Amino acid sequence: MNLSFLKRLFLLVTLFLWGTAWGESDPVISRFADLALDCVHQEYPNKIAHVMTGDQDVAPPRELTPVFYGCFDWHSSVHGHWLLVRLLRLYPDASFASRAAAALEESFTPAKVAGEVRYVTQPLRDSFERPYGVAWLLQLTAELREWDDPRARRWLTTLEPLEAVLVQKMQTWLGKLAYPIRVGEHAQTAFAFGLFLDWSQVAGRDDFHALVTRRSRDFYYADRNCPLAYEPGGQDFLSPCLAEADLMRRILPAQAYASWLLAFMPGIPSDGSTQWLPLAVVTDPTDGKLAHLDGLNISRAWMLEGMAAGLPPGDLRKQALLRTAAVHKKSGLASVTGEHYEGGHWLGSFATYLQTGRGLGTR
Repeated sequence: MNLSFLKRLFLLVTLFLWGTAWGESDPVISRFADLALDCVHQEYPNKIAHVMTGDQDVAPPRELTPVFYGCFDWHSSVHGHWLLVRLLRLYPDASFASRAAAALEESFTPAKVAGEVRYVTQPLRDSFERPYGVAWLLQLTAELREWDDPRARRWLTTLEPLEAVLVQKMQTWLGKLAYPIRVGEHAQTAFAFGLFLDWSQVAGRDDFHALVTRRSRDFYYADRNCPLAYEPGGQDFLSPCLAEADLMRRILPAQAYASWLLAFMPGIPSDGSTQWLPLAVVTDPTDGKLAHLDGLNISRAWMLEGMAAGLPPGDLRKQALLRTAAVHKKSGLASVTGEHYEGGHWLGSFATYLQTGRGLGTR
């Protein structure tokens, strides 16, 4: 019996004993908070997606992007910071709260954010972290907007210049984008559009909400018979089919969504069964790309829950969606051990998004 199996078994037992109500499960909360605290200021190992214009662009990550340089890559650092804000907001008296607040204070300074703005406004970096990292940055500022706390207001004010630049870049890009991006990794548009819509509602940006809604309809409304049997890809952490369905429930009324989903995914059973969507299997959690599939099980779970929430009461597909979500949730959360940095630097954020019902707007 290997160590990885034992750690997964321990987490499963812990989750079972403490239940899914995180307000009663400080050890589980702390587990995910610790993963983010361990990496938000850990500079190496580091993967940089970096366009250079000359020798002056040769610098360590902490100088290139002074806020979001940890957790292996920029987007993971962003959603690691979001995790800390989310859990500090929901559990201000938790054992990790003071450490989380100190880490956020260290990161969110005007000088460091100004460095981020300088980096992303370089003309050859228009596609930097587009759209995945930008979507998580907006999720971070949405969380701060919803939190009635003087620290949150101060941190939001500090981050707003970066937020404004990235939103403008997304507006320009969405006006030019001719086709959706239907992949299971960072470039996927459906997942990012969902976070864009959630941010625009919180931020009161009706113009951006209307733009994303229109592009969502342009790209996805006429879709039929999504090829779910072709999923997953070997290194997916997002489902192209489910992410699209989770996006469309945000913009369609319940009855219209029920009809659209029937045409888009006609194979969702009405008998409550779960075999229609088998779990993704990770063969080597030390391989960063293969470990993506642990994240896929987690993101599938929250997307399935979102799809169920978008259907009208009494829809017979809800039971299958929720039962299948539960199967994926159990497997996905068991993978968040922190044993290997390949998954530990980011899976905690996905687990937090799922466990706290963030995509459903429940807290």
